[in-house]
Amino acid sequence: MRALKYAVAASLLVTAPMAAAQQLSIATGGTGGVYYPIGGGFAEMINDNIEGASATAEVTGASVENMGLIMRGDADLALALADTVYQAWSGTGDFEGRQIENIRALASVYPNAVQLVTLADSDVQSLADLEGKRVSVGAPGSGTELNARALLEANGISYDDFTPQRLNFNETADAIRDGDIDAGFWSVGPPTSSILNLAATRDIRLIGFSDEEVANAREAEPVFAAYELRAGLYDGMDEAVQTISIPNVLVVNSDMDEELAYELTKLLFERTDDLIAVHPAANDTTVEFTMESTPVSLHPGAIRYFEEIEADIPDDLRP
Repeated sequence: MRALKYAVAASLLVTAPMAAAQQLSIATGGTGGVYYPIGGGFAEMINDNIEGASATAEVTGASVENMGLIMRGDADLALALADTVYQAWSGTGDFEGRQIENIRALASVYPNAVQLVTLADSDVQSLADLEGKRVSVGAPGSGTELNARALLEANGISYDDFTPQRLNFNETADAIRDGDIDAGFWSVGPPTSSILNLAATRDIRLIGFSDEEVANAREAEPVFAAYELRAGLYDGMDEAVQTISIPNVLVVNSDMDEELAYELTKLLFERTDDLIAVHPAANDTTVEFTMESTPVSLHPGAIRYFEEIEADIPDDLRP
């Protein structure tokens, strides 16, 4: 796995220094999604504000892979979809028989929207129209694939009904543009660069989900919520489109030093504007969103910060 240095270490701005210099690895996703700029932006914030610590954003296969990196200690922080985090923590779904109990959360950062994209002149108008088509379901080990499969299966559609392609965001956009596939799924904070770039070169259409399809998905995965993609989000998108969303969680290993976890959580919430400047998805990075959306226990260092600001912490978020 190649590491990409998002920013150089610097800094004198923050509160308590770490006991010893620490190099932190932040597991993100592909460069065409939101995890990488959000993770890279947070790495730069760490470099600029936490004395004795420096951070690097890592390109990964996203949510599922990131859980393994945290479990093994190969990454210090990771972004992952809430359903993936919960399944890993509880040993259910794709993690049945391989539970990862040492996951703790610092925050829920923003919601992902499941976005199903096709070309404007495609005959794909609904989920049912995917039958017999070539469809990207996301990169192997990604939360996109988990979300796509859960949505499809909840609505009576399996991989046997179409030809699945496991492509990352940029590969999916290129394949749609070139006519190599008929449609593709993204589970990512909107707007995302790979769809923006695709819409700038080809006329696209986003497929909306019916009330029944959303309800079926929410029954299968309680972390799903109805979400509206606003009109004008991408070039040629004249009307709002109904879809589903899933929170994205910033997780760490339970063994992380409490002081470091406290400093990271404090930095995230007290310098949120710095992250918004990197990507607008961080507009949803609020304490309230964390309390409402986080699917696993918070790290004691994060709890210390939330108690300090007198946040109302649900009992199920305490270890």
